[in-house]
Amino acid sequence: MDQQELPTRARPPATEDGAVKSATRVLDLFEFLGRWDAEKTHTAIAEELGIPKSSLTQLLKTLVSRDYLTYVPATKGYALGPAIVQLATRINEGNDLVSIAQGTLAWVTSETQESCALNYIKGDKSEVVACVMSPHRLLYHMRQGDTAPLYATSGGKALLAFLPNEMLEEYLARVTFEQVTPNTITNADDLRRDLEQVRSQGVAFVVEEFTPGIAGVARPILSKSGYPMASINVAVPVARFDAATRDLCIVTLRKAVDSIHQRLHRAGTTR
Repeated sequence: MDQQELPTRARPPATEDGAVKSATRVLDLFEFLGRWDAEKTHTAIAEELGIPKSSLTQLLKTLVSRDYLTYVPATKGYALGPAIVQLATRINEGNDLVSIAQGTLAWVTSETQESCALNYIKGDKSEVVACVMSPHRLLYHMRQGDTAPLYATSGGKALLAFLPNEMLEEYLARVTFEQVTPNTITNADDLRRDLEQVRSQGVAFVVEEFTPGIAGVARPILSKSGYPMASINVAVPVARFDAATRDLCIVTLRKAVDSIHQRLHRAGTTR
């Protein structure tokens, strides 16, 4: 009896392992791109996930053709596509974290008289998604959409410190440290030590690490599982950043985060 005459149950599972491997690669790819919410090149994906470039090429083509991935010619990068968005469960706009936090940001600025922002992780950077400006003439201007290195800002450090260890190590293995100012952290060991303090204290600090003349204080907004959904930071000109202001920012941010957690819990949006 030749191979074509074998009963289905007796045939060797020639394609089963390959099918499982392909499915695993697709899931790994989705998780990798979704984890960092950033475009990744063919080379970066191959290196990070250990997929041969020849196999990855066809996989990417297939997923782009089905709208599960989007190819961005300007950066030669791939990102999650609209088909993923359609499948995902989305939070109701009325319960969105930005909407919930907006009033709290205004309260933080009224209490501290300093600029305040809500930050998300965007690839290897922190992104301002909402902000309120200080009433002082001397202030730090923040705008929605502004980005900065995670390792150089208080808001970014508050996010990094509470990432799952796998994500943090992945970030540290690929990040390129740039000395933006003389105070900027420029190596992984120093950053690890800084993040250990952030975890133990629950609050992150910077003094002129990203912007000369500006100090920052930040706290993370954590999900029930401990994942950093966002951070709130206060940016203060160093001319006003004395011990009393520092302590006021710490206390005010703690109350702000507690308030947001309570509202998120009532809205059922924490996970």
